[in-house]
Formats: sequence, C-alpha cells, structure tokens
Amino acid sequence: MPKMKTKSSAKKRFKLTGSGKIKRKHAFKSHILTKKSKKRKLKLTHSCLVHDSDVKSIKEQLRLK
Repeated sequence: MPKMKTKSSAKKRFKLTGSGKIKRKHAFKSHILTKKSKKRKLKLTHSCLVHDSDVKSIKEQLRLK
C-alpha cells in the first residue's frame, strides 16, 4: 500500500500551533486594496485560528490524527 499524501494546497495554507490548533491567514488581502480601508487591511493582516467546524476536514487533508 503506498503512503498517504497530504493535500498540497492545505500544506501551503495551514500551520499547526504548539498546542495543536490550526492557524490560517485571512482572505481578501491579495489585490484590489485601494477601495479597502486601512483599518480593514490591518485586521486582515493578522492570522487567526480555524473554526472548530472545519478542524476535522483540515486535519484529514493534512493527514493528522
């Protein structure tokens, strides 16, 4: 049986924290930034944790237990 591969897209988008939670970046920060306020862009800069309802599917994509 071959090894199970991780999803490359998930590998690039998510990181594990020391306590085992999954960290992600905000969307809507790559282009068309002129119409967005400075406050909004600043809030999108910071990373946050993945919502509890999505953790199971992301762990499957990353092949975590």
